[in-house]
Amino acid sequence: MSEQRGGDVLDRLEDLEVALAAGGDRLDADAAKKARELIARTGERLRLGADRTVVALVGATGSGKSSMFNALAGMELAEVGVRRPTTGQAGACVWAAQGADPLLDWLGVPRRQRTNRESVLDGTHQNDLHGLVLLDLPDHDSTQLAHRLEVERLVEFVDLLVWVVDPQKYADEALHAYLRGLSSHVGVMLVVLNQADRLDEEEALTCAGDLRRLLDADGLTSVAILTTSARTGTGVRELRSLLAELVGRRGAFASRAQADLEGVAEQLRPGLGEVEVDPAGLPGTRQLLSALAEAAGLPVLLDAVAADYRRRCLESVDWVLRRWWKRLRPDPLSRLGLSKEDEAQVRDLIRPEAPQTMSAQRARVELAVRELTEASAQGLPAPWSSSVHTAVVATSDELSDAIDEAVSAVDLTAPSSDWWRLSAVLQTVLVVASAGGLAWWLLTLAGVPSPRIAGTSLALLLFLDGIGLSAVLSIVGRWLAVAGSARRRARMDAALQVAVEAVAVERVVAPIASVLIDHRSVRLALEGTR
Repeated sequence: MSEQRGGDVLDRLEDLEVALAAGGDRLDADAAKKARELIARTGERLRLGADRTVVALVGATGSGKSSMFNALAGMELAEVGVRRPTTGQAGACVWAAQGADPLLDWLGVPRRQRTNRESVLDGTHQNDLHGLVLLDLPDHDSTQLAHRLEVERLVEFVDLLVWVVDPQKYADEALHAYLRGLSSHVGVMLVVLNQADRLDEEEALTCAGDLRRLLDADGLTSVAILTTSARTGTGVRELRSLLAELVGRRGAFASRAQADLEGVAEQLRPGLGEVEVDPAGLPGTRQLLSALAEAAGLPVLLDAVAADYRRRCLESVDWVLRRWWKRLRPDPLSRLGLSKEDEAQVRDLIRPEAPQTMSAQRARVELAVRELTEASAQGLPAPWSSSVHTAVVATSDELSDAIDEAVSAVDLTAPSSDWWRLSAVLQTVLVVASAGGLAWWLLTLAGVPSPRIAGTSLALLLFLDGIGLSAVLSIVGRWLAVAGSARRRARMDAALQVAVEAVAVERVVAPIASVLIDHRSVRLALEGTR
């Protein structure tokens, strides 16, 4: 069981480390500082070993805390009453002192105030507490500041806090204010109502009942109360049995560490939202992509791409006679008398390119970014919301320029297709065959014989079929050119959308999603469901 609890502590430590790393300066500074200190302290305790149980007796002046310390140890180790020393350091009684020095050094217990309780004279009488480190702390209400600081320091280090109170001061507000601050540690606290020998049975029950009421009001409903008298030994055996059971379980450190870790997790949680927008589907992403696509002029550009494909395709698959006729007509650019280099530059200028972004389109991009940012920051506390807003550093002009650059990098030129060339060759062959048939048919008028098929001259059939088939092939080619231009437009649309989306993700979506992922990591880590 102790190994399982130790594993739980390690898991919780890792959770907190993940939360602190992901949260950064967006978490409450004081809570984050406490968490880092606790992580370091718990890690150091794990390094020293968790096989020992550290129990501290804490109490006010005159509560009989030192008398209880002596009663549990069975030795006069701590001076009591007016003889109590004025030192602000704790004393320790150790069961199984061998190897305990590193832990006691870490706790800050001076070597002169350490006592090894086990000896050969005890035989097996002390075995039930083997592994216990019992601390007698200075009075938490001491007039000496050093004493109070020492108590506050060691309260953070021990595995079980045994609060020793007396019938005169158990209701002291200073005590209960201190206890309320430890409400997250109810699992590692015990309250001892000492000096019961000063009360009769009815008064002891009354004091215990009143103390129970006060503890419940402090939020310590599950903290047990034990009535004792260190002077007469009443309840001391029961207290020792509780400590022996705790030592036997070897789980006190894990319980205390788990309580501490949960405590700082609770302090960190108010700096988070209850939930965050799904980073994988930011609201307003489609609107942003649409605005960027419009800013890049994709609809106009895609129309130009489709028209350029049809033009280039028809230059090869249009009816060969029509193409020959067009070649006979002078090229408008040729009439300008340009050199070949200048004519090539002019032709490059009329190729499809992305149109320039207009100011209205840039304004739409800016609005889409702002709406996406506002929607993504919905429900987040101020530091996280601010982080979402500052994550997008690109201006609308920079976004538009990046989109233009990305679109320009996409090759929009339609490559020549083999079927274009095949159609052109077939049409040429058919027209040449038709011309040959026409010449042959004219020669038949002069008496040159020609075979007949179904009563029609083969020469005439060759002429008519060649013209007809080339025309049919041209019609099919034109239909394929239209269909091909639609497919080309769809492919280029997909490629351009990818380019636009890449810019949107890099410059807007990813930075915002990164903040939301950090928030989710912190939230799940603190919930223990990471």
